[in-house]
Amino acid sequence: MLPWIELKDVRKEIEGFQLGPISLAVEPGTITAFVGNNGSGKSNLLKLIMNLVNLDGGEIRVFGKPVNGADESWKRHITFQPQIAVGWNAYTGNDLQKLIAPLYTKWDQALFERMIELFGVPLDKRFGKLSPGVQQKLTLSLALPRSTDILILDEPTASLDIPSKTVVMDLLVEWMEKEDRAVIMTSHQPDDLRKLADYLFLIQDGQAIGRYEKDLLITGFRRYWLTAMPAGPVPGELSRSTNQLVSENPYATEQYFVEQEIDVIDDNALELEDIISLLLK
Repeated sequence: MLPWIELKDVRKEIEGFQLGPISLAVEPGTITAFVGNNGSGKSNLLKLIMNLVNLDGGEIRVFGKPVNGADESWKRHITFQPQIAVGWNAYTGNDLQKLIAPLYTKWDQALFERMIELFGVPLDKRFGKLSPGVQQKLTLSLALPRSTDILILDEPTASLDIPSKTVVMDLLVEWMEKEDRAVIMTSHQPDDLRKLADYLFLIQDGQAIGRYEKDLLITGFRRYWLTAMPAGPVPGELSRSTNQLVSENPYATEQYFVEQEIDVIDDNALELEDIISLLLK
């Protein structure tokens, strides 16, 4: 299946910070999470996809059209939710709904009303008077009902309480199942990544570390406690301490233990956040 979003050797320098070169393809029916340290360039990469920041090099295409080209019809297929909604403070939720809904031919009023009820968002208060958490709930309630093919979310669960995070994740899963759609999101929340992401795209200090299928990533790392640590390197070894060894190829590692008659006291799978931390080192 052809990708809906393609980045090829994308580069951008911002006040001495070098982002890229980055190449990535996003297919329909997938949720891709951008993960990295603070200031790694994740939000700027989203802005480049939306053509809100000019490219220094490379190419970005959405549905085959260059985002910096004269044909901007691709924008009708994307909803972008930045971390901060600019220019909304003076408007109430009712005002924003009346402004946004007519712009989208597939606007889902029933979903909007359902989300407002689930989150308990007051529609008669100005956006700027709402708490950060309630602002986020209203922003999400104005994003999903647009029913576009692609949804781009920058830290969608930031400022939300735990019950609301669960509601958001359930709604996103349900939203994805309705038809062929694609989501790109940034998140520092392990629960978001575990429940939602199909692929993790890791970025560190502006440089791409790699694109990983989440489920394969989780099964591909293991920690072992040994009676004695081998003097030489072990196949699959990623790191070691006094009596612990972490492997990124458990099959090769365990085969080596059997061949060398190395006693394993215990072993377990790594948590996703531990794997990400190792890959970003």
